[in-house]
Amino acid sequence: MLSVVADVGGTNIRLSVCNVETGELSKLREFPCAEFITLDAALVQYFSTLQDEVKHLCVGIACPVEDDHVMMTNLSWEFSKEALKKKLKLESLYVINDYTAISLAVPFVSQEEKIQIGAGEPQTDGVTAVFGPGTGLGVSHIVKSAGKWISLDGEGGHVSFAPNTREQADILLLLQEQFGHVSAERILSGQGLVNLYHSLCRLEGKQPEFHEPKQVSQAALDNSCELALRSLAVFCQVMGGFAGNLALNLACTGGVYIAGGVVPRFIDFFKSSDFRSFFEEKGRFKGYLSSIPTYLITHDNPGLLGASVYLRQELGTINN
Repeated sequence: MLSVVADVGGTNIRLSVCNVETGELSKLREFPCAEFITLDAALVQYFSTLQDEVKHLCVGIACPVEDDHVMMTNLSWEFSKEALKKKLKLESLYVINDYTAISLAVPFVSQEEKIQIGAGEPQTDGVTAVFGPGTGLGVSHIVKSAGKWISLDGEGGHVSFAPNTREQADILLLLQEQFGHVSAERILSGQGLVNLYHSLCRLEGKQPEFHEPKQVSQAALDNSCELALRSLAVFCQVMGGFAGNLALNLACTGGVYIAGGVVPRFIDFFKSSDFRSFFEEKGRFKGYLSSIPTYLITHDNPGLLGASVYLRQELGTINN
């Protein structure tokens, strides 16, 4: 009997067999979600490549998961947990938010699989925040209780964007014309980077040249477009302010971790950006925040790692 973990984002689905005794992940596969009409179609295809029956499955997915009916936020996939369990003939099925999974990976990420940005030392008993710009903006917190890692779920990516400079305020006004409510995700995501760039173009009275996140980031990194460069700089500023808010909300003395698929595309730029200064710049609480460390996760598959942690905790095979 096999155990499988899955990490389902708005763009890709990653799957792996999990050894529930050791936590080792094997037979890793990644597929574009666009290749499948439904989640179960992707799972059935992956299961067909395995020699043994799958009896335990943990799915980390980018949407709310409280009800039996699960509907993705940035993809057309939807399903019933109970129906999926029956169709796949599983003994156990766990469906968790993708940032529940990613947050649970944090205690198991090695020093070589993360980069510290700025100063600060983590407190081992402190709450830890995890967020990440990708197709959307995922947010979670973790705390250890009674020897078990607990993820505090939420939809923090949809809180209102809070500007910290006059330029950011001008961008907010433009985005309000377009969207009405402007969430943090409208800026801190792949599409959010495009939103930033288009807004700066409007403020400068120029026609946008780029309409895809990779185009904006590449033009910034090769220094071929001043507005693309400015967009990436503002992106890092906004991310710092957002991370500082997370740290204050739950006194995250365990640190703040950044995941997601966007930031690893420009690690060197990010390390020298204004991220950390905007993280700390909270008036009277600057000193408090300066002691809280921030990290960029560089592990290849934190979602799968965290899903395996969740599964092993539920099956009682993990030693925390």
